[in-house]
Amino acid sequence: MLDDFLTRACLAGIGVALAAGPLGCFVVWRRIAYFGDATAHAAILGVAISLAFSMSIVIGVLAAAVAMAVAVSTLSGRGLAMDTLLGVASHGSLAVGLVAVAVASPRAIDVEAYLFGEILAVTRGDLAVIWGGAAVVLGLVVWRWPALLTATLSPELARGGGIDPQREQLILTIAIAVLVAVSIKVVGALLITAMLIIPAAAARPVSGTPERMAAAAALIAVASVFAGLAASWRWDTPTGPSIVTLAVLFFAVSCSLGALRRKAG
Repeated sequence: MLDDFLTRACLAGIGVALAAGPLGCFVVWRRIAYFGDATAHAAILGVAISLAFSMSIVIGVLAAAVAMAVAVSTLSGRGLAMDTLLGVASHGSLAVGLVAVAVASPRAIDVEAYLFGEILAVTRGDLAVIWGGAAVVLGLVVWRWPALLTATLSPELARGGGIDPQREQLILTIAIAVLVAVSIKVVGALLITAMLIIPAAAARPVSGTPERMAAAAALIAVASVFAGLAASWRWDTPTGPSIVTLAVLFFAVSCSLGALRRKAG
């Protein structure tokens, strides 16, 4: 029988994985991995805001992540290349956030827990927040799936069909921000982008349709959580990085299977 903390860790990881898999497919299709990085790094600034105003970490991180995403979307195309803007936003928000955390909290605080996650310390209250946020993200993705997919494939086609690509981009931005906010305790700010990208990238070579890719990404993400927790328990390795390492292993296996299938075809 699993210990209570391991059961909570598994449930927390599953909640994040089920939302990160399908959402990550849009990150991969739109090639906005760096955008996810900037949003995730802004989470550290959100932690500092939460500490300064003595409010919930989730609320502070969500506010900072949404503000970062909206700011980047607004400033893009105004003289700076997107990759340059995202680079400044990503690394700048991380550095400012780390400084702000040190200033906002006079007592010692475990910054690594926010950077790399602390899934084994998840409480029942955290589970409620994680699954609530995951439900919101999955609900947005399912609700807007046709419109998001059309806007991703062709903004011009989307406009012709009465779909506003900017609105769909905003919905995707909010979904990423919500996932970052509820995932920071599970895998941390530095690893959440990996959970968005790697399972989706691993699903791509073995999936024939967008729907199958989304389902496969969710399954790979869940498998990475279980395998990472098992590896961490067995070899006493950091849990968050172990989960991402197993996701990378699944990606390597998937790429190999995809190459074999192409040769056979």
